[in-house]
Amino acid sequence: MKIGRLPKDDKTNGWSAALPDRNPHDVLTGDVTADWVVLGAGYAGLAAARRLAENCPDHKIVVVEAGQAGENASGRNSGFGIDLPHNVGSSLDELEGSHRFMRLARMAIDHLEGVVETNGISCDWSRAGKFHTAVSPRGTRDVLEPFRNELEALGEPYEWIEGEALRKRLGSPHFTAAVYTPGCVLMNPAALTQGLADSLPENVTLCENSPVTEAEFRNGVILKTANGSVRAPKLIMAANGFSEQFGFLPRRFLHLIAHASLTRPLTEAERKIYGVEGEWGLTPVNAFAGITMRYTQDHRILIRQGLDYRPGQRIAPNEQAAIQRRHKQLFDDRFPGLEAVEMEHTWSGFVCLSRNGAPAFGPLTPNIWSAVCQNAVGVTKGTFGGILAADLATGRDNPLIADMQSLGEPDLLPPRPFLDLGVHARFRWELWSNRHEA
Repeated sequence: MKIGRLPKDDKTNGWSAALPDRNPHDVLTGDVTADWVVLGAGYAGLAAARRLAENCPDHKIVVVEAGQAGENASGRNSGFGIDLPHNVGSSLDELEGSHRFMRLARMAIDHLEGVVETNGISCDWSRAGKFHTAVSPRGTRDVLEPFRNELEALGEPYEWIEGEALRKRLGSPHFTAAVYTPGCVLMNPAALTQGLADSLPENVTLCENSPVTEAEFRNGVILKTANGSVRAPKLIMAANGFSEQFGFLPRRFLHLIAHASLTRPLTEAERKIYGVEGEWGLTPVNAFAGITMRYTQDHRILIRQGLDYRPGQRIAPNEQAAIQRRHKQLFDDRFPGLEAVEMEHTWSGFVCLSRNGAPAFGPLTPNIWSAVCQNAVGVTKGTFGGILAADLATGRDNPLIADMQSLGEPDLLPPRPFLDLGVHARFRWELWSNRHEA
């Protein structure tokens, strides 16, 4: 099988640009034989490889990555390790579903924290929590107040903040109310991904800059690249939205592109004007109209705004200049007095969603297991998906596998062009109906 579309990440990622230079691992060269092959070195693939090494210490594991760790989607997100479901329902079934998700997410966070601490990964890892914010009274009434009620039903700690108190916490008068929850982790996602990749166990070999151009799934698995191949009896599929290029999970994924900008570090004088000491992260009550933001440990401000439907998984270079101008205007509107602060980096990353928010997890064939489709919560969902796929594949008894399976399977999507028409109409409706949260 020839692979029709390959990842094509550019060099614009602001998170990795702020890091020291890194030497990537060798490309896949020659014909390699292994016990396991893992396709993709994002959160799911790296977690799966680490768990396979733990479960099968005598096995040889090869991870094949098309680009470089930290430059892929895992290194381009906003750097939130989220421990709570985005939308919590009030019925007993929905609350139990939320408990299952929280068990999975917190297992992933604990796992990552252990790897970070054990290996001394410098990624600004911090259990700083996050603010879920509303701009309008309607957003407060329709989203934040039900969210608060549901957190109480779950027995979860939170803090309700509004008005001047919120302005002092965020340094911006733009937001009217927020629910702060303490369990979220903030980090530099590129540094975390690189650190996970560079600290893999000895029986794991990572091959970077090795896009797979051809695959065979007879008598095991053979993945071919421009310079070599790897043969193994078993595969963990962790290529997220690109897994459909290998013939798996057709018409299950929506491909979106998200855009982000990162300012230069604020000067000492600018930090005095800004008036906030500690780092923070916030998510909006509506992801289409609102903005995800961070204030980082090195005194930068992240703006992530703009979701576009992009089934071809490509971005034109001239798009980013317009995106950067829009992000600069949004920044100026939210942080008066800091108009001299420029956007130093603007980049985009691809997001894989299913229509019903379910992951694609579990066996695809008797010797291939999937851990893909994290629905824009890649740090935690990718990590627990990879760990549990490895446990499932090796027969390790883990009660969390049942929690993972309870999340469901991706719904089948309509064929194109009907899908395209429906997605564009939904985007327009979301932006218009939630314009009060812009």
